[in-house]
Amino acid sequence: MSHTILLVQPGLRPETRTYSDYESVNDCMEGVCKIYEEHLKRRNPNTPTITYDISQLFDFIDQLADLSCLVYQKSTNTYAPYNKDWIKEKIYVLLRQAAGQSD
Repeated sequence: MSHTILLVQPGLRPETRTYSDYESVNDCMEGVCKIYEEHLKRRNPNTPTITYDISQLFDFIDQLADLSCLVYQKSTNTYAPYNKDWIKEKIYVLLRQAAGQSD
């Protein structure tokens, strides 16, 4: 359980920057998925059920102007930065674990 801050900049303009904080890295990765799901709901308001695969989620992440995480490191009492590739790797692991539990 490491406090994690998600930094998101969807557009090129700095005014589009936002942040969210989470109790753990996994909670943060679920938050990234929720951001994408909200994006899909806005684009498809009349679709009752929205499905997507991981490649579509990763394409969405790649098209964001910026997406990064700051993860609290207890040993140094600092936050370590992580980029989009790290986020995608953590999401992949999280979704694989979730898929394994649903079998």
